Amino acid sequence: MNYKLLKSEIKYHGKVFDHQVDEIQYDSGNIGIREVAVHPGGAVIIPIKEDGKIILVKQFRYPLQKTLIELPAGKLDKNEDPLKCAIRELEEETGYKAKHFEKLGAIYTAPGYCTEILHIYKATGMIPGNHNREEGEQGMELIEFSLDEIKQRILSGEINDAKTIAGIFYLIND
Repeated sequence: MNYKLLKSEIKYHGKVFDHQVDEIQYDSGNIGIREVAVHPGGAVIIPIKEDGKIILVKQFRYPLQKTLIELPAGKLDKNEDPLKCAIRELEEETGYKAKHFEKLGAIYTAPGYCTEILHIYKATGMIPGNHNREEGEQGMELIEFSLDEIKQRILSGEINDAKTIAGIFYLIND
């Protein structure tokens, strides 16, 4: 590190993340400002059915004003174990429960300005049930693709969600 922290302040406490502003001083004496989105992290689930199909969700993403195809995922509650989050989010978004979860890895989503870490899990032994979606997820649709179909959709640009691409990479190399 070539700096020291002079001041750190949470400027805004949000529902999804907090906005932190840090004043730093480089070894050169120059002063800099760093803005950080302080995020609790989340869990991403790769739900694989007995026939090998992978369950994805199609949902509208407000910041982009677009509908994306993604792996199910959700935000950790404060101090929540990522596996507990994965179990909850799988059922909440898809209605499925899984007999087995295996952690494949974790990714930093935007390390230049955000503390979010997403924990990626493979889920097998799928048991269908009823979803319990939040209000903003009511229009969410479930879709199922084979691994090859997902890879083709990633390469064509139809699937361009980073957590989904990373999750599929982990799965291919599991």
